[in-house]
Amino acid sequence: MIDQTTLITYLAILLGFVFIPGPAVLLTLARASSSGTQTGIATALGIAAGDLIHTLMAVIGISAIVLASAFLFSLVKYLGAAYLVYLGLRAIFERVDPGNPAAVGRLTSKTAFRQAILAEVLNPKSALFFLAFLPQFVRPENGWVTMQLIVLGVLFVLMGLVSTIVVAVSAGGVGAFLRRHPAVLRWQGKFVGGIYCALGVRLALQEK
Repeated sequence: MIDQTTLITYLAILLGFVFIPGPAVLLTLARASSSGTQTGIATALGIAAGDLIHTLMAVIGISAIVLASAFLFSLVKYLGAAYLVYLGLRAIFERVDPGNPAAVGRLTSKTAFRQAILAEVLNPKSALFFLAFLPQFVRPENGWVTMQLIVLGVLFVLMGLVSTIVVAVSAGGVGAFLRRHPAVLRWQGKFVGGIYCALGVRLALQEK
């Protein structure tokens, strides 16, 4: 079992890490502001599910295989970047229906959940984080290493989920106000699309 000192140190680091505006927070912010709180929460849950997959891959070693191969790392990175840019361009060029402006850019929770999982799984930086960060808090003398990795990964997912849900609820309220004002709404899709494209470009330019 993980000792108390290690656990407290790990949680303190995570507390600062998960509330820093990173890709997960920005993606949730964009979804909640454009499609509402429920869709934002679905996005947060999708990101958490993607991080659980990364935790599993780190535990069984798949992440190490991907990160050891320059080709596989680049393939996953560019697929993820292309997917984010694709979502961004769709949001930017989506036409506004003057008769129903509130429907612009609205996604169902299921679609947002699936897209968030895919976006997170296709981020090799997330794989690198779980592979490089979690083992630093594993102590062989504390028992089963695999279980320690799983516990650490789940704690990260839970804390990350709390932070993105807070963002979703906050941004959802702002988005509801914006959707009642068509003049602002016309630019909302371009703003949200710009966030997606920026995240995609950022991912494409990142190195190991």
